[in-house]
Amino acid sequence: MKRNLKLAANSVIVLACLIGLWKLVIVLFHVPPYMLPTPWRIVRTVATRIPDLSAALLVTIEEAAIGLIAAIVAGVAVALIFARSPLIRQLLFPYTILLQTVPIMAVTPLIIMWMGPGLPSVTLVVFIFCLPVIIANTTQGLISVDENLVQLFLMNNASQLQILRKLRLPNALPNLFTGIRISAGISVIGGITGELFAGSTRVGEGGLGYAIIYASNQMETGYLFALVFAATVLGFSFFFIVMFFEWLALHNWHESSRPQMAE
Repeated sequence: MKRNLKLAANSVIVLACLIGLWKLVIVLFHVPPYMLPTPWRIVRTVATRIPDLSAALLVTIEEAAIGLIAAIVAGVAVALIFARSPLIRQLLFPYTILLQTVPIMAVTPLIIMWMGPGLPSVTLVVFIFCLPVIIANTTQGLISVDENLVQLFLMNNASQLQILRKLRLPNALPNLFTGIRISAGISVIGGITGELFAGSTRVGEGGLGYAIIYASNQMETGYLFALVFAATVLGFSFFFIVMFFEWLALHNWHESSRPQMAE
């Protein structure tokens, strides 16, 4: 308990120092508010723009969550096929890596052109952002099973389905959650990136990316900082939600989720 309180106190002190440094830079260099607003000005902007922030945040949450969940389902399905067939894995796995190296900023305008602005196209951008990470990590977990354990299952007349359900899938769970944790943050980035191009199907309505373009064009720097803060909070929220589910799934049996004992 004392250790947690000390860590929290240190975090508050660091935050206070950063805010003080922020204010000092503004005062010393006479930075105008439209370039760098004060922290208090940003807090007031958040308070006055809560309805707009909430509406934009809900849109981005929907897009990022749908794209992430779709990527998890599709990624696990593809990883199961790769784990079951080494030939298919050798043929198609390099294209998964290729998908990860494609500059999504270059592909996003094409997706918007084909599907039009709005939820479906932005969700597809999020899906493409997240899918390669899920496939790569889950596949690695499924194929990284100790061969002696596989032979032990076979000696006891276990079917391939039983080996998958009782051995390979549990072994792959830590890798899967690692991929989901990475993808959780990427999904928010993908959603905002898609919104920067897709905008909205209705004028004045859209996610955080659409609101960022609006705030930038209107030179509303305080609102722009508030949107960046909202996007950061959303990314952290997704990350910690995944960590909670990871703890639920692994804390009873896997070392990675057990409390670290003092040496």
